[in-house]
Amino acid sequence: MSTPYPFTALVGQTDLRLALLLNAVSPSVGGVLVRGEKGTAKSTAVRALSALLPQVDVVPGCRFSCAPAAPDPVCPDGPHEPGPVSARPARMVELPVGASEDRLVGALDIERALSEGVKAFEPGLLADAHRGILYVDEVNLLHDHLIDLLLDAAAMGASYVEREGVSVRHAARFLLVGTMNPEEGELRPQLLDRFGLTVEVAASREPVQRVEVVRRRLSYEDDPAAFALRWAAEEQDVRARVVAARALLPQVVLGDASLLQIAATCAGFEVDGMRADIVMARTATALAAWAGRTRVRKEDVRQAALLALPHRRRRNPFDAPGLDEEMLDRILDQFPDDEPDPGADPETGHEPEPEGPGEGPEDDGPDGGGPDGGGGVPPQGSGPDAPETEADTEAGPEADPRTENGPEPEQPAEAPDPQPSANGADAPEQAAVRAAAPFRTKMLSVPGLGEGASGRRSRARTAHGRTTGAQRPRGHLTKLHLAATVQAAAPHQKARGRTGRGLVIRKDDLRQATREGREGNLVLFVVDASGSMAARQRMSAVKGAVLSLLLDAYQRRDKVGLITFRGSTAELALPPTSSVDSAAARLEKLPTGGRTPLAAGLLKAREVLRVERLRDPSRRPLLVVVTDGRATSAGSAGGRADGTPRELSGRSARLLASEGIASVVVDCESGPVRLGLAGELAADLGGPAITLDGLRADTLAGLVKNVRTSSQTTPRRAA
Repeated sequence: MSTPYPFTALVGQTDLRLALLLNAVSPSVGGVLVRGEKGTAKSTAVRALSALLPQVDVVPGCRFSCAPAAPDPVCPDGPHEPGPVSARPARMVELPVGASEDRLVGALDIERALSEGVKAFEPGLLADAHRGILYVDEVNLLHDHLIDLLLDAAAMGASYVEREGVSVRHAARFLLVGTMNPEEGELRPQLLDRFGLTVEVAASREPVQRVEVVRRRLSYEDDPAAFALRWAAEEQDVRARVVAARALLPQVVLGDASLLQIAATCAGFEVDGMRADIVMARTATALAAWAGRTRVRKEDVRQAALLALPHRRRRNPFDAPGLDEEMLDRILDQFPDDEPDPGADPETGHEPEPEGPGEGPEDDGPDGGGPDGGGGVPPQGSGPDAPETEADTEAGPEADPRTENGPEPEQPAEAPDPQPSANGADAPEQAAVRAAAPFRTKMLSVPGLGEGASGRRSRARTAHGRTTGAQRPRGHLTKLHLAATVQAAAPHQKARGRTGRGLVIRKDDLRQATREGREGNLVLFVVDASGSMAARQRMSAVKGAVLSLLLDAYQRRDKVGLITFRGSTAELALPPTSSVDSAAARLEKLPTGGRTPLAAGLLKAREVLRVERLRDPSRRPLLVVVTDGRATSAGSAGGRADGTPRELSGRSARLLASEGIASVVVDCESGPVRLGLAGELAADLGGPAITLDGLRADTLAGLVKNVRTSSQTTPRRAA
């Protein structure tokens, strides 16, 4: 809709609004990453913020929004001479998930650069967002190289476009806001660290608050202009407060005591690097300016830590996000209370609060005011459409699923495999066991050359990687192959009437580099949870191996899925997703016991891969079957029952092999007497069988070679 939803009309979401406003006050904070479930007003809040930003003065006609008072000395549209000034609203530019690199950073006309020596540059979204907001919805679904370009520009305040020695640079300073749903996959820790602040949002579970959200939204959709008019006064108050805080920011003093508190907090939480300290310092300064103060207090440091540290403590994808507030308070309690500010009231010890637009005596920063209290942002339950009763809830940090059941009990020695009862009933279900510690695994890869999403597992034709040849461009030229272009143009120079030393280059001469890199795959785990796997030590080792493979899939940018089979059925425990931590949580709670419907598990995998092939044809699958190979039940998914369970499982495996699906069997059989059934299953699947010990990266097994060789022995069609 043309009329944005008012920022002050948002219900709840205190931390989200505060983080956005702090970045509006001080863009050097470094942006906000908003994590949360769908339907929690993430996008609405960002779009509403753009209406609160003050207008920007620009040089008329400059495509890069140079400021008249301090134009960019190397602006591609420059140099700019003193002259008239025009003002426009601050922009909010949205980066779509499917954007190309040229759309993000801009496009350079290579043909004109080579033939005419002219830098014909078409600005991209980074130039449009200069001095405004760049909003990236579903930032975790962007390609890694686009995220790298985006965050590099945000950190340096400039964008560089390089094409075969021809370069263009322009200013790109913007407020970066990214939103993501963690269920769809996590960002790498290195990229998480580049966002200044992070906020976890969740829908309220309080009925009164949910009613108020619905009431306001329906009122807005009925008449957006009238709804915005009812909140105009509050919007103006917050807009004026942002301007006042920006003006006050250079006067805010960050004392040595506050710096020591920041350093002790980052050291206490074992945060890597120094970026967290710098971001906390900038955030605490912005908090003081937002509260109308000229000195940072301990409460500012505490709030800055809650916004700047949670995403920086996540060392691997299985760590739960969040910050231990009790530990934070213990660290800060080691320091004395704040000293009186210069010019403070001798009786209260506090600096008098300024009486400005949207600021009153009760406005005392994020606790007593801020975006959910004073300063023009009404508290939840206030405003034109407020109900008589108010309730506010805060979503606490997510619990780590691995600690729900208390400490790990002592594990007894491995017991004999439980057998079905005499009447054919399944053995009773056994409690889930903890996974053993993960380890670094050898790389499993899919044979051949793919064209899937960029990643780090299998060979693929990609836009980024080593150059392997040249071809005519298919559509827009992406990466020029200079030598091939010159070679194509050279035979025609006499006919084109070349004069002088330069070559005459035409569009038909251009050659694009073909590159080979790595792709991410769909790694589908089929895990045997039957009674034959239920010995505690063995199942703990199996879970540890799968957890290790999940960690490897995270590092290689794969999608993962999880199928389990036990009793008489196979279950899709986790549909294919980029969220490996969700798979780890499902694996941790996996119960065991019952018969072994191996055929049902394989056929379930075939059905899941068939659906995924329709959704994403370019992403090639890798099937990882974790079992000891015993089949004691046909299972409900077996279809025809004409054969023993072992015959049905072999038939199902050969069906998967005939469809060109690369497979690996992780052999979980143990003990002095081994039947070798997992090896027979691997032969039917056309892939190798690897023991749990052989899966480790420090063993000598030549796993990558084995996967490719054994997979290529079976005729395959394109997956």
